Amino acid sequence: MAPNLRTVASTVSARKAATPAWRAPRLRLKPDGPATGYVDGAWWPYTRELAVELSALLAMLAVRLDRIERVSYHLAAWTPAQRRLTVDGSAIRLEGFRAHHPDTVTVTGARGPRRLALLVVPPETGQADAHRILAAAAHRDNLDTVESLLAAPSETDHEAAAAGAMDDATQRWDVDGGRIPASA
Repeated sequence: MAPNLRTVASTVSARKAATPAWRAPRLRLKPDGPATGYVDGAWWPYTRELAVELSALLAMLAVRLDRIERVSYHLAAWTPAQRRLTVDGSAIRLEGFRAHHPDTVTVTGARGPRRLALLVVPPETGQADAHRILAAAAHRDNLDTVESLLAAPSETDHEAAAAGAMDDATQRWDVDGGRIPASA
């Protein structure tokens, strides 16, 4: 059964009131210039409540897009949201689609075909991994897909790989006759 839009709006309003205003959006964008790659940057929201998270994000994106007209997202990736959101006196359409990639949101400006595709780093992602993903997605020359950006190895994977490489180097050293006698 679909939630009543009035219930969704009042629930979102109550959650928004409980959300600390000091939380700045965790966002990294590629430098302004010709579009390259699958995403134009990455956003690490605090929750999966789109209407609550968007106000601060859209205020930051307005610097690049001027007036924002709409946000497209995957319906199942976020809690139900109303179809319009008012940010700084401007009405913004929220368009949920089942065909939209679940790990992205697309923000469209009102002037021309200007839009930004943002990788959404899952809110539950650890801080070190999230910062690594944000930086990779925002790198000027990044051409990675959404899946490869999110599947990149974590720091613990890097540490395990480094330890494995050290073991391999030690084995090569031993095989090549470079072992140092225990008495030395």
